[in-house]
Amino acid sequence: MEPHDYERQLTHGPGGRILANTGVWSPDGKWITYDVRSDTAGDLFDGTRIEAVNIDSGEVRVLYESKNGAHCGVVTWHPREMKIAFILGPENPTADWQYGPSHRQGVIVDFAKPGVAQPLDARDLTPPFTPGALRGGSHVHIWDANGDWLSFTYNDALVEGSIRDVAVAVPAKLVYVPKSHPRNHDGKYFCAIVSRTTANPKAGSDEISRACEESWIGTNGYIHNDGSRRERALAFQGTVLTRDGKAVPEVFVADLPDGFNKTGTESVAGRSEQRPVPPNGITQRRLTFTAERKFPGLQGPRHWLRSSPDGSHIAFLMKDDSGVVQIWTISPSGGEPKQLTHNLHAIASAFTWSPDGKQIAHVMDNCVCVTDAESGKTTRLTMRSDDSNAPRPEACVFSPDGKQIAFIRRVALAGRTFNQIFIADIK
Repeated sequence: MEPHDYERQLTHGPGGRILANTGVWSPDGKWITYDVRSDTAGDLFDGTRIEAVNIDSGEVRVLYESKNGAHCGVVTWHPREMKIAFILGPENPTADWQYGPSHRQGVIVDFAKPGVAQPLDARDLTPPFTPGALRGGSHVHIWDANGDWLSFTYNDALVEGSIRDVAVAVPAKLVYVPKSHPRNHDGKYFCAIVSRTTANPKAGSDEISRACEESWIGTNGYIHNDGSRRERALAFQGTVLTRDGKAVPEVFVADLPDGFNKTGTESVAGRSEQRPVPPNGITQRRLTFTAERKFPGLQGPRHWLRSSPDGSHIAFLMKDDSGVVQIWTISPSGGEPKQLTHNLHAIASAFTWSPDGKQIAHVMDNCVCVTDAESGKTTRLTMRSDDSNAPRPEACVFSPDGKQIAFIRRVALAGRTFNQIFIADIK
């Protein structure tokens, strides 16, 4: 199929607009949400507004505007309700508490009540720490298919370093935190780390120093090889050390218990010299073992793992033996990874599955494309553009009905270029 080149620009004017890698469409498919940044590329996290654009009228609504020096961004929709979650940096930042991985929080805003942010995760920076509260910063908040739990990445503020973990937020009564620190605050969800990381992983082992770029598996979990169903699980990238000491990201899974025990034999809240640990009942498994490949580890543009809706396949990016970044998949139960695409051009963006699980949307060779999830055939939806205005790598997101894809393209204006939101129809 030849590219039909039917795409439509939704936003206009200056601004470094950025889409999250998933969850950018409202549940009714009428609005796309994004954050606004000062630089042309959108590389700086210094935005102060969360906006949404109507795909029919082009109306732009400001859903939240930060104040007192805070920045906000990386916004996602609830899958069933008209509300959004996003990162909010610290208000009234100080020399020792400015925006950064361990100094941010998640908030929720109702579409009908713009500007009113409710804290998603609580924070407690003073021992004894409060179970259900975090001691650092959360990032990229993504609801599961039912809109009950959220996943995110986490960086601890008290035990600093490069370690990043995957965490979840579970509906609960308000988590109250003593106001013994000026940066403490309450939260609406009980939060806990679900990945197990270590600062010094053993070479050649399954220990990981970093967990990130996670995905809920399936809209209703996945089916084990024995026929039983795991209702909730997360796939994520975990960084291991090969036998020769090289750090490479691999695919891991955290199987979450149905009841999610909020206590454990170790402190889920952490101790003064110890980061929080997962509650009891969580199993962490490694799925890929790529150290011996010509190009080991997951590679390509920054991307989040993404599961097929039925939970049978986890998609990720990795180079083939020719050095071209392709889409690969693996079962959450394990086994050998399968190469889906065999393209001459590299996959050039984060990606999403269509709601029916039949296609994957992504950027390739300066085009928005879809790949058939069974045959691996890639079809261009848009004409190839110059590098200066090629679709950006952050997002390529299917609409709830699977008929459109949202993406970002740079557009020239008065001698400069600015990120604009586009949609492409699937013919």
